[in-house]
Formats: sequence, C-alpha cells, structure tokens
Amino acid sequence: MRIAYHLGAHCTDEDRLIRCFLKNRAVLAEQGILVPSPTRYRRQVREISDKLGGQVATPETQAMMLEQIIDDAEGERIVLSWDSFMGFPTWAVGETFYPRGGEIMRAITRIFPDHSSEFFLAIRNPATFLPALQAKIDAKGSASGPRAMVSAIDPFSLRWSDTVRQILRNNPGVPLTVWCDEETPLIEPEIMQAISGHAAGTLLADSDEVLAQIMTDIGIARMRNYCKEHPPQSVSQRRRVVTAFLEKFARPERVEVEIDVPGWTDETVAQLSDLYLRDVAYISGMAGVRLIEA
Repeated sequence: MRIAYHLGAHCTDEDRLIRCFLKNRAVLAEQGILVPSPTRYRRQVREISDKLGGQVATPETQAMMLEQIIDDAEGERIVLSWDSFMGFPTWAVGETFYPRGGEIMRAITRIFPDHSSEFFLAIRNPATFLPALQAKIDAKGSASGPRAMVSAIDPFSLRWSDTVRQILRNNPGVPLTVWCDEETPLIEPEIMQAISGHAAGTLLADSDEVLAQIMTDIGIARMRNYCKEHPPQSVSQRRRVVTAFLEKFARPERVEVEIDVPGWTDETVAQLSDLYLRDVAYISGMAGVRLIEA
C-alpha cells in the first residue's frame, strides 16, 4: 500500500483538498483509494512518532495505527493531509521554512515501514506567505509575540528549495511533488489527481472550490455550465477556459493580496517575488522533485 502525505504548507490549502476528497470518498474507494477522517490520524501520528523517537515501528504498532486510521478497509492508497505534519505555525520558519520538516516526516513514515510514501507540498511567495503566517499565529493568541518573531526574520535569506532539499535528504527515495499556491486555480485538477491517484476522467464533486472562492457566483455558475456543454478536451484547454472566466469574473478582493509588514516597501515585495520565481525555477530542476506548473 502507498501512503500519500499532503504536507500543506500553512496558509495555502486550508483543508480544501481533504474536504473534497472526503466528499468523494465513496467514488475514490471504488478505485482502492482510502480517505480517512483527519481526526483519526493528525494528533495520533505525531504522538506515536514522538514516542518512537525516530525508530522504526514494530509490526504491532504499525498494525495498530493502520487499524485506527482505516479500520478493516482494503485499498492500494491512503491519503493523509495536514498542514502541520512538518511543524505547527510557530515552528514554520527558522533558518529556512520548516527547518525540521524532513526529519519529522522521516519519523512519521517510520510508523509504516512496510508501506511506501509520497509527499505533496504547496509553496507560496514569501512576500505573502510570511504576513499570512504571522496573521495565523496572531489569531491563535500566541504570547510569544509573533509579530516580533516574523519581523526578526530576514525574508531574503529564505528559500523553499532549502526546505525541499532537507525533505529529500531525510527521506531518500520518497517522491516529492511541489506546486505554487498562486497557480492552484489553474492546476487544481492535476493537484488532486496527483495526490489521490484517481483515474483520469473521474468526476469529483466540489473539485473547483478554489475557483468558487475567488470568482463571483455568476462567473462560477457560467463557467460550470460552459464546461458542461463544452467539456475541455485537454489540460491546456481547461486552463484557457478558467483563465478567460477569471479575467472577467474574478473577485478583486479575493485575488489581490494586501501586504502590510512594518519596514517593507513595494520594492521589498518585488525583490522577494523575483527571488521566489528564481527559486521555483531551481526547484523544477532538482532530482526527485515533480513540479506541477500552470
């Protein structure tokens, strides 16, 4: 059996993917794809991995965890999703993004030593990721002064490629699929298929939630009707259709991100964005990485 771990990152998916998979779990189960409820594994895998201390689980522990996650269900693939697999929001930034992420995932995959793993990770422009992460931490009411924590970081020193490198280094042989969160509206079907492994042509209910959030109600309704009457014949054709409807019906307040960080200027944001694009290009050439691009 293969276990697909959707790792986040924070402030990207916000559980949209796993909600869609759960709504379609019966359809996916017919293809041998199991989608357990997050309440069955999120806290549990962290607790067990901490107890194991990086050691490989015994057959008994592995069997116990699998029974807790999927009962007696049989399948070829399990989909697990949590943006805190690699660390909680307050641990998400250090010398790099998720500095212990690879080490933590190595410990988690060792709970299931008899089963292969795959990792899936959305990355986001640091110019918008850091403010969003700060807001998430602030919302939790951290007493440690998250604003001071984020403002103390040199954003120009952060590279997602460093995160990718340490994930690969700590988990040799585990495939890693990466995509840019900014491109999700255009590539969401490809992301979903990569994670779940469902067969091409499988119709998933509510599989366009991202588009529904950033497009007007009239726009999303018209796009759905158009695609129903004129089914896209290829990935590129679908993306052209989505782009056309977004240009006409996008909600400006949902697609335009306001960045308010003390000391940051428009030039700061532009420089960070340029570094991010260069970093994504570098990641695309890294061995062991599949980059889903628009």
